[in-house]
Amino acid sequence: MKPLRIGTRDSQLAVWQATTVQDLLQKAGVASELVYMKSEGDVDTVTPLYALGVTGVFTKTLDAALLNNRIDIAVHSMKDVPTQLAQGIQQTAVLKRASYKDIFVYKHNADFLNDFSSEGTIATGSVRRIAQWLNRYPNHKIENLRGNVNTRLRKVQDNDWNGAVFAAAGLERIHLRPEKSIDLDWMLPAPAQGAIMVVCRDDDDYAFESCQSFTDEATALCVKIERDFLSALMGGCSTPISALADIKESEVFLRGNVVSPDGKAKAEVEKKIALAEASKLGIVAAKEILLHGGQAIVDRIRSKGLTADGEA
Repeated sequence: MKPLRIGTRDSQLAVWQATTVQDLLQKAGVASELVYMKSEGDVDTVTPLYALGVTGVFTKTLDAALLNNRIDIAVHSMKDVPTQLAQGIQQTAVLKRASYKDIFVYKHNADFLNDFSSEGTIATGSVRRIAQWLNRYPNHKIENLRGNVNTRLRKVQDNDWNGAVFAAAGLERIHLRPEKSIDLDWMLPAPAQGAIMVVCRDDDDYAFESCQSFTDEATALCVKIERDFLSALMGGCSTPISALADIKESEVFLRGNVVSPDGKAKAEVEKKIALAEASKLGIVAAKEILLHGGQAIVDRIRSKGLTADGEA
């Protein structure tokens, strides 16, 4: 059997994720090799993600390579994957989740965050983070921040900003989390943040079976619930929508929100359900939040055309 060809973006973090999958395949007795590519989101590191106007900005290059039989599996940060997979592609594994949290990397100090009326300049390229940040700190200015994690960390030092928002998992996996950083426990993450997804072609039974052994079932259920919540609200668009599902003993607890792009309006939902009945939790929670202030916010988001997937 030929080695499985693992498609990956060529950033340090993406290669780490793909190498992790390669190591898991090796433990399962499956040979593999890495195939490096650049996504559209890697080539254009200036335009804000919401302005690129494409779906799957970080994933569609690998999807095309899969469908054209240039690779056999692709490894993605799951929060970047559209909720509707491309036709002909299927999920084959979800790895155990790392930290789901967002963190604030600050340049000098973070004391100003204790004052909600403070002024400051914060960098992020994510409309979800912008919306939640402005909801909490309405006097802050937001600067666009793009590029891989190494580039973005360097930009924090090179610019006159107070700091920038990152995903904890991205920095911690490659041991780049600075000492000058704090967890943003108040910020709900993107659906599936901290999880890694592996996909293959629908008709590739060997690739599918090769990855089954390292799926983490608890993570797979939680991210499915979160992505169902996102899909039911916006049809898979990456927007100011956040969700976090957590299994505690025999129950699943879901928190979700949708925030207007300017941060001025927010709708929230919290639901708890028995583990055995949790498969539809994301859809149920989405319907509930729409009835309690979410519909007006979603309509506003659609009218603004914020439809690009992905955030780094």
